[in-house]
Amino acid sequence: MSLSGLDDTPAAQPAALFPAPESDAPAPAPVRRRAGPAQTSPPRNEPVPGAEAGRQLVFFGAEAAEPTVADLAGLLAGPGEVVRMGGTARLSVRVDAAWRVHVLVAELASRGLAASWEPTEDERHAVRTSYTRVLKPLAAAWLHGTAKRPPATFHLTGRRLRLWLAAAGTPEPPGGFLLRLGADDRECWEPIGVALAAAGLAGTLLSPGAGGPAYRITGRRRLDRLAELVGGPPPTAPAAAWPMRP
Repeated sequence: MSLSGLDDTPAAQPAALFPAPESDAPAPAPVRRRAGPAQTSPPRNEPVPGAEAGRQLVFFGAEAAEPTVADLAGLLAGPGEVVRMGGTARLSVRVDAAWRVHVLVAELASRGLAASWEPTEDERHAVRTSYTRVLKPLAAAWLHGTAKRPPATFHLTGRRLRLWLAAAGTPEPPGGFLLRLGADDRECWEPIGVALAAAGLAGTLLSPGAGGPAYRITGRRRLDRLAELVGGPPPTAPAAAWPMRP
């Protein structure tokens, strides 16, 4: 099964989910998939264009720095998980839409990490890296035994927020955005909220019974701030799924 074969049931999913436009940028590393019938190769995911001419980059915004492995802490702020094995670690996250698979595979490839994906029993998609020493420092910072907890120095940058949003960000009409959390990561919820507030994105924590766990970001100033920090939408993201810049 190729990435372009992923099926999103909602009719509102745009054609941009499938092959992205060609660019001069190098293609991301190949995606390792489960064995099966031969399929077409997954579409390339272009890097997000830089800021428009004359537009000042937001300090700590997604467009202001090169991608690094440390950015993957943004996935752990959301529903991402990291596990250790010997001197290596593996990062994984479950997502609810095919376009998210496209984006995360490309983001991981841009950081030198090959990723695989597979459908899950709950009609979602599991994206994961291989076990690698590259992720060992991230696991050491976030794991207390087997429990996930953000380090004391954790903060949110544009690139971390971009990854979190790509994995688990959901628009909430008429005007708001939900950043979903790990359902079993209760000890993470409060410190993640503190990091959001420090980034100028103070949100309301929604409990599982109220449609969460997630932080709800509302207010024009905070939504503009979110849009500036995460940068423009990836080519495969539906326009309505990404915060719009002011």
